[in-house]
Order: sequence, then structure tokens, then C-alpha cells
Amino acid sequence: MGRSTSEALCPLHVNGEMRAMHIGEGTVLEKTRRGSHPSRHITLIDPAKQAPDIAAQRAMVAVEAGSSMVFVGGSTDTPDKVVHATCKAIQEAFELRMFAASQDPEGDESAWDVPVVLFPGGAHALSPAADAITFMMLMNSTKRDFLVGEQVRGAPHLQAFGVEALPTGYLVCAPGGRVGEVGEVDLIQPDDVELVHAYALCAKMYGFSILYLEAGSGAQAPVHPDLIRRARTVDGLTLIVGGGLRTPADVHAAVEAGADWIVTGTVTEESDSVHELKSVLSELVNACDP
Repeated sequence: MGRSTSEALCPLHVNGEMRAMHIGEGTVLEKTRRGSHPSRHITLIDPAKQAPDIAAQRAMVAVEAGSSMVFVGGSTDTPDKVVHATCKAIQEAFELRMFAASQDPEGDESAWDVPVVLFPGGAHALSPAADAITFMMLMNSTKRDFLVGEQVRGAPHLQAFGVEALPTGYLVCAPGGRVGEVGEVDLIQPDDVELVHAYALCAKMYGFSILYLEAGSGAQAPVHPDLIRRARTVDGLTLIVGGGLRTPADVHAAVEAGADWIVTGTVTEESDSVHELKSVLSELVNACDP
């Protein structure tokens, strides 16, 4: 079951601000880890790249195209007011679509029971309107802030908001892009298969539930399949892969190598129309089923 009609019409508030409803049965982490065949698709929306109402429209198109989750984040310097406005707009749009489905005898409310998850650049980019957050350690950063500093600053706010944490080991692979630069990352190269295996083991031993392999937003090349394949050999981790996945062939290669989730974001910014966006995303989503 998704959000009930009564829930959809009665959002909770924190200090007068909307916060996310409990969505469906079970936690977001349980939904994230539930099965991997076929792999599933995440649409990443950067709140710095469009107004909240446009972000909400793109999120709805993404769900119609088959995305199973929406990430909100990306840019490293987006203020929390912008992040919150975007999360709030997306949640309200989903709730309205769920309400409309509940009034239609042939409607499917559960189709709009889609988690809205923060993918933050730091403790400044949080929102109580999100269902969950990828609570990440940038494991191959050389900077303390991205290993634990931002996390320490953000944790009290997340507890107050009641936003669910998804314990995530985050690894930036070549080419790395802006996140590699800002995060002062020691990039994982395509032939560092034993190194990525060691990091995956480390993530498991830390107790992380998710390992996220990132090539960088808008990267010219995605994470090398050999790295995905080697990380996949560590049991107990849900594997998310993002960055540089521009074509169905890119997505298919990542899925074949073992990715449980695929993240694409740049296509939502580059599409010139809603029709084009839905067409492109549908192709990428379909490529998740090998």
C-alpha cells in the first residue's frame, strides 16, 4: 500500500515545514535492498539546475517512465532552502498523483509510492521533506570532512527531522568529475579491481548496507564494468552505480556486471521537452532488465 488518501492530505510538519510521510510498508532501506532482478533505476535531480516546480514535473515524468526512486542533490554548494523547496515540490506532486489514482477505479496508488531520497553534497543540503538520505562516507577521499566531518554536522538535524539514513559507502572512480575534485579523492582507476574489492569488503565490515560506485556527474565514461564485477563478489551489499551512463548500452553493461541500481541525472537536464525526457528515461529503464 502507498500513502493513504488521508495521509496525502495531512502532511506532517517540522517547525512549520512539510516533512515526508511514511511511505508504504517497511523502510526505504528495505525497499532499496529488496531484490535486484531486474535491476532498478534512479533519477537524480539536481535542485540547483531548475526551479522546484520544474523538478517536480521531471520527477513525475521519471516515475511514469519507470524510475523506482528519485535522488535530490548533486551540486556541492546548493543551500538547504533550495533543496527543501525541491523535495517539498516533488512530494506534493507525488501525493496529488496518488490522490488522483485513489479516485480512479483503475488507478494504481502504489505507482506513486516512490521514495524521495537526499543525495547531499554536505550537511548544508538537507530537508525534512525527504523520505531518506544516502548517509555516505566518501571512502577514497583524502579530506576528513568527507569521511566523517559533514556526517557529524548533519546527523543531529537528520535525527530531528526523522529522515531515514541509508548507510552508504561512496567510492569515486575515474574520471571522477567535479565530485572527485571537491572531495579531494584518490580516484579508483579502471584496472584497480583488487582495490575496489578491498573497499567493498571494508564497507561491509563497517556495516554499510549500500556501496555506491560513482564516475562523476556528466562523466565522459561510466564506471568500468570490471570494477562493478569485482565489487559484486562481496556478499551483503546493495550496489548502486552512477555517472556517465548516457545510453542503454552503458546501462546494460553496468547491469550485466552486477549493479542493483542505476543512477542517471544528466539526461534530465539535457532533454528539451517532457516527451523527449520520458522517451530517453524509458529506454534507460528498459535497459535495466537484461
